[in-house]
Amino acid sequence: QVQLVESGGGSVQAGGSLRLSCAASGVTYSRTCMGWFRQAPGKEREGVAIIYTGDDSTVYADSVKGRFTISQGNSKNTVYLQMNSLKPEDTAMYYCAARWAAGGGYCYPRLSRSDFGYWGQGTQVTVSA
Repeated sequence: QVQLVESGGGSVQAGGSLRLSCAASGVTYSRTCMGWFRQAPGKEREGVAIIYTGDDSTVYADSVKGRFTISQGNSKNTVYLQMNSLKPEDTAMYYCAARWAAGGGYCYPRLSRSDFGYWGQGTQVTVSA
């Protein structure tokens, strides 16, 4: 059974930093697309950053480029999201998501919510002005 567990959310003032972690268990393949989506109250869930763990290729939402960095950990199927220069508009529930290609082959990293079948429970990030 696949499970994604997030941690690292919290409250911070504008300009501050947070680091989110996501650990996936029950995944057969070591090469996966994993990353983060977020959902603010009254808004749709949007893609933030995705990484393909096979070659570290990444994709970011325009709104976070230059401020957020996604990376994979030394442990299999663990990813991090380093968030710097946080803004009040970054306030949202952040969800970890994972997917993989059939047979564990190449997985193109993209910010399409419909691509992802596995989700974590979410971790809240609140940025105050």
